[in-house]
Amino acid sequence: MANIPPDNSEPNKGPADPTSAARGEPEAGSEGPKHHDDIIAGLRAETADLKDRLLRAHAEVENIRKRSEREKEETAKYAITRLARDIVGVGDNFQRAIDAVPPDAVERDSALKSFLEGVTLTERELLNVLERYGIRKIVPNGEPFNPHMHQAVMEMQRTDVQAGTVVQVFQAGFVIEDRVLRPAMVAVAKGGPKPASAEGAPNGEPPKGPGKG
Repeated sequence: MANIPPDNSEPNKGPADPTSAARGEPEAGSEGPKHHDDIIAGLRAETADLKDRLLRAHAEVENIRKRSEREKEETAKYAITRLARDIVGVGDNFQRAIDAVPPDAVERDSALKSFLEGVTLTERELLNVLERYGIRKIVPNGEPFNPHMHQAVMEMQRTDVQAGTVVQVFQAGFVIEDRVLRPAMVAVAKGGPKPASAEGAPNGEPPKGPGKG
């Protein structure tokens, strides 16, 4: 009996569904328009996210730059703060020397008068040099008490001035740019007429400065 060769041909799958082709539906395994739209939408979302990240990064860099500039300016302004405190302390000695000389003694002693003039000129020149570096002396005699600028060490009964007025300055204060380098040590009036606006001073009493109990 003769051997029949095996039939290796694939079975006939038949033609593609004509109704599917007519509706424009993709055949199995093909990428249709909907798939393309998903890809485009994903790319757009990714682009928007990257753009948002770029803008945020740019804003952060700008903030860092501005902060660095502010810190640089503040460093330049206040770098001499410690040195300035020591210098104004030395400058106090000039004022003490001036205050220690009796006015009548100056008129009687020409040498003492020359000495006093020299000390006065030296103190004035020191203050001029300090002002060139943004350091100013404050002597608030007759001004309203300011707890941010002054340190009240005592109160004095005075009825001729408004309560809360600085009536005596024991030690001048200093400021560097817009910061207090050293508060002025003062005496504050009490018992006089109440100021029209006594912010932070209830019942007309002068506010207490730092270091006052």
